[in-house]
Amino acid sequence: RMRRSLFRAAVCGLALVAGLQLLYLGLLPGPGPGAGVEAGSGRLELELARALGRGLRAGGRADSSGRYRLYPDVTGAGAGAGRGPGLGLQPGPGPSLGLATHASPNNLHHLPALARRWRGPVSLALFAPGPDLPEALQALQLLLLHCPGVRRLLTVTLVTPAGLRPPAPVPPAPALESGGDERGGARDALDPGGGDERGGVRDSDPELEQEPWPPCRRALRPVYRLGARYANYGLPNASYPGNLLRNAARRALPARYAAVVDADMLPSGGLRRRLLRLLEKGAAAAGGQTATTVYVLPAFEMRQGRPPPAGKAELQRLYQAGEARPFYGELCPRCQAPTNYSRWINLEPGPDAEGLSVAYTLRWTDPWEPFYVGPSSVPPYDERFEQYGFNRISQACELHVAGFSFAVLDDA
Repeated sequence: RMRRSLFRAAVCGLALVAGLQLLYLGLLPGPGPGAGVEAGSGRLELELARALGRGLRAGGRADSSGRYRLYPDVTGAGAGAGRGPGLGLQPGPGPSLGLATHASPNNLHHLPALARRWRGPVSLALFAPGPDLPEALQALQLLLLHCPGVRRLLTVTLVTPAGLRPPAPVPPAPALESGGDERGGARDALDPGGGDERGGVRDSDPELEQEPWPPCRRALRPVYRLGARYANYGLPNASYPGNLLRNAARRALPARYAAVVDADMLPSGGLRRRLLRLLEKGAAAAGGQTATTVYVLPAFEMRQGRPPPAGKAELQRLYQAGEARPFYGELCPRCQAPTNYSRWINLEPGPDAEGLSVAYTLRWTDPWEPFYVGPSSVPPYDERFEQYGFNRISQACELHVAGFSFAVLDDA
């Protein structure tokens, strides 16, 4: 009887422990959308393709000219779609800052580096003329699936010619092979049998060398090939609506301030964090500036193949050695001359490595097309300007007419 009683007690004890464990597990919060989903599992690929399909089937909206169609948030970043927080940014009481950029499919390979350097919300307006739309959707999926920074930070507004019907169903992202070609890299998923005169993407291409995440590096190879076809302003049978794209990207940012840059430009390291600190100081502590101030970001061109400098001190050395020059230093020097690059480059970096301050202020001079960080109240870009010429110059003039001042930052 004693043995039987002990046996019953042991069984009851085990049953009690098991019941308590089940109760504990039942009280745990369930997994959120996309929790534990990784590219390659099939689930994320399926969710992304469905989100793209929904975004395209929604029909978008026509622009004011009736010549283009815009599909805001075509990848479902705002709704999550199993991709993490997406933008996840709603303007609060303090400053909020995002980056707006634009591209055609040939510049999509710049996105991982841009997201990695900015480390904050990025809004892309992607222009895809007819022949390129299926490949653009595939390339976009490759980057969203295999590049965590792009998936976490990017929202996309797709822009197409008005009469273009999106493909149905959405072409899925091509699989990346685990093997490689004779160069030791992944085979070209978007052009498996083709190649340019170089015989493919070289291992020495900067975007590939600097990308630290191996799956993203492999995804970049086929996307990079699209860039060898033509430039934004050399699209076949289409004009590049740059100002329409700038406005669309900026509108998609739920931020109080935005930096509007081209997709092939990289911000300096830690720029967003330092800009937020400057904006948080308020008008009184930022040199008496007001809400009608735009903060000019001096831009430089690097010798091809050279990685971007880590900071201003290194940029100064590269500038003295002829490895860096002001943006448009040869193409249109007078378009950037008002920034006064000779004055800026000779200013020593500020004493606070985490801070920025206004080095000097400038009056508007024609022609000038600075890159800048500005509030959401800045005038829109004039969408009548397409292709190359006067697109950003006209907007700088409108800033001046609207009463904005131009403050050049010391160490941006």
